[in-house]
Amino acid sequence: MSHSKRSMRSMTAFASACAVPALLCGCGGGGAGSGTAGPPAKTASGTTAGTPATAGAASSPLPAPGSPGTRQPPTGTTTRNAGSGSRCHTSELSASVGRNDPGAGQENFPVVLTNASSRTCTVYGFPGAAFVDAGGHQLGPDPLRETGSVPRTVTLAPGGSAWAGLRYSNPQISGARTATPAALLVTPPDERKPLKVPWTAGEVPVGGNTSSVFLATFRPGTGP
Repeated sequence: MSHSKRSMRSMTAFASACAVPALLCGCGGGGAGSGTAGPPAKTASGTTAGTPATAGAASSPLPAPGSPGTRQPPTGTTTRNAGSGSRCHTSELSASVGRNDPGAGQENFPVVLTNASSRTCTVYGFPGAAFVDAGGHQLGPDPLRETGSVPRTVTLAPGGSAWAGLRYSNPQISGARTATPAALLVTPPDERKPLKVPWTAGEVPVGGNTSSVFLATFRPGTGP
């Protein structure tokens, strides 16, 4: 009889423990875990990429981007693995869009982040990005990540820069529906607040089968 009582007490204790989430006691099924922050919705956030730049963020005061090509800041250095040094925060960076380097029906722009702080920091992975109109509303679908673009840590000394390629098919060739953005919102990897860069390169694809915009990972420097 005492053995039976001990068994009942054990079963009661186990049932009480399984009243807490299954993660703690293994009572749940073997389904997929909860989602984690992935590619920037509406802004392509990358491997440790930037978080989505929302339309509302455009109304917040944002640092004025630097003018591309006006000076050549020291370039960054790169390593294959992440985790070297502390990451760069939005407040420590300025953003700009470099000159178009078209080719084979493609429009290619370097999206540049420059370390405007007095400390060394790092960027790793894909930026977040979104074309927006004058009211801050996003134009077109989410940018996509370039297949095969390998994320690397880029270390930025004060004044150093890193760039990520942004490309899309020329709308006049592809026949995609277009719009002319007022700005490009650029979110640094692992950050939430975007930087606002005036867009002066004309129309971009926003609809149709060939409207995709692609982003690559950051590399040292200001462009190819």
